Amino acid sequence: MGNFQPEDTHESRSSSKSYALRWKHEKMRQLTLAAVFSIALTVLILLVINGQGKKQVSFVIDGQPTTVETRKSLLQEVLAEQSIVINPHDKVSKPLNGALLDGDQVEITRAAQIRVIADGQTKTQYTTENTVKDAIGTLGYQVSGNDKVYPAKSAAVTANMDIRIVRVEKQTAQNKVTVPFQVIKTADPSLYTGDNRVIQRGQSGVVVQHIQKVFQDGKLITKTMTGKEVQVSRQDKVIAVGTKKKPAPKPVVLAAVTTTKETKKATTAAATTKKTKAATVKKVSSSSDSNVISRSGVQFKYKKVLKNVSMTAYSSQEPGIGTRTASGSRVTEGRTIAVDTSVIPMGWWVYIEGLGFRRAEDTGSAIKGNKIDVYYESLSAARNFGRKSGRTVYVIGPVKPELN
Repeated sequence: MGNFQPEDTHESRSSSKSYALRWKHEKMRQLTLAAVFSIALTVLILLVINGQGKKQVSFVIDGQPTTVETRKSLLQEVLAEQSIVINPHDKVSKPLNGALLDGDQVEITRAAQIRVIADGQTKTQYTTENTVKDAIGTLGYQVSGNDKVYPAKSAAVTANMDIRIVRVEKQTAQNKVTVPFQVIKTADPSLYTGDNRVIQRGQSGVVVQHIQKVFQDGKLITKTMTGKEVQVSRQDKVIAVGTKKKPAPKPVVLAAVTTTKETKKATTAAATTKKTKAATVKKVSSSSDSNVISRSGVQFKYKKVLKNVSMTAYSSQEPGIGTRTASGSRVTEGRTIAVDTSVIPMGWWVYIEGLGFRRAEDTGSAIKGNKIDVYYESLSAARNFGRKSGRTVYVIGPVKPELN
């Protein structure tokens, strides 16, 4: 018996080949679809990227606006593309490595170079602030209420400008001044001429002055007296000067015998001499009485009368005015006046109508002729005094008249 061989029919071979062809065709169709999809997707992505990459960005540089178109995504890339240089001290509103979107606005403020002079140093600084006040504040300079800033804090910052800060310091000090007593002589008719008597002993006073000193950058600029107070009161020395005429010495009587004729002759001569003296005394008395007046309850003699005298006032609180007079005494309100010594001698007393007794103790370059400058402690009182004219002044002498 032989082996049984299966029959290889034509139909079986045809079916296998058809299946292979179908599989191959299906694979090719899938690959084609994948390739087409990939190409379409790539084109779509490129279109989207191309449409979104082109953007408009606005730049405002030192207040000047400009708009650019770019496909760059980072700020530093756009700046490089547009040749915009950023200096180290410039101010940029967005980070340089930050991304930009369409329609974004970037503000760039250029830093100005300035010089700041303060505290003994000069430094070159850079600032993007608009005013002097903001600039020095940003740079860390402290300014107190008394300090001065040049130019003004409200001034606009410009390139290469100088800003100076002046440190102002105020100090208050106390200064003790010894006020020497004055010697006042008063007429005393109960004492003979040439006799003097101390009525009141003199004592120097002490005045405490409050001085304000102003320093700028450590240098003393001004020194002003803001007030004063009396610590020890001054007491003037008062001396009574005798004005009583001394009696004439009694004649010596000689024990001699004279004839009646000689006695009569002597008597006649004595009578004549007595009449002559009486006439002389009367004439002098009459002449002296014409220069005697009474003012403020005090009767006094004067040497001369000044008419149409103009008067002003001054104070030691004025700058450049000291407390010492030209005569060496200390200025005192109610006593000291400045005069032209060719009209009123230094140290002489006068009586000013409407003002009272004053003493010539000071001079001034503007005090010429019939002009008097009256001293006041307060500067405001001196200014309120103003200028007065048409006054009558009686020039008395070195001794002040006193009420008996």
